[in-house]
Amino acid sequence: MMKSERLEEGNASKVSVPSSSNKGISVMDLILRLVGIAGTLGAAIAMGTNEQTLPFFTRFVRFDAQYDDFRSFRLFVIVNAIVCAYFFLTIPLSVVHIMRSAARGTRRLLIILDTVMLALLTAGASAAASIVYLAHNGNNSTNWLPVCQQYGDFCQGASGSLIGSFGAIVVLILAILLGAIALSRQLKHRL
Repeated sequence: MMKSERLEEGNASKVSVPSSSNKGISVMDLILRLVGIAGTLGAAIAMGTNEQTLPFFTRFVRFDAQYDDFRSFRLFVIVNAIVCAYFFLTIPLSVVHIMRSAARGTRRLLIILDTVMLALLTAGASAAASIVYLAHNGNNSTNWLPVCQQYGDFCQGASGSLIGSFGAIVVLILAILLGAIALSRQLKHRL
């Protein structure tokens, strides 16, 4: 009967967690944010400088493909720039979490803001991915032909920029999970 009372009281779940384990999570969070900066900045630059010109029969008639011809690509560049700036601005908070692993309010704030940035980045990357898919495959039912046969370099640049953005999405998911793990460890340690 004594064992069942202890389990009901929750004494079995009171495990002490060393504070150094949250420092490791905070260091990993900082590294993820630096990787996120590289991914979003690279994606924004790659898409923002993406263009290709096809010469036609004369030198006066040319066909251009630029990222700003597509609103989805413009959205993609803007969203990646916003998320890159967000990653840069949250680096001081990550450093604070390394020095003070007991900070809970800023961890909660980061989890909420990371979730908002995850939604924003997913929307921008998905919109651009749909245009890239259409450019590669076309759509027979609407008579849209694949344009990547003519604009191969443009399509490769757009596809490559998507890699950095989707990598940053994975980084944000991991940062949210690490923040939640750190918060749960703090709550267990506090009890």
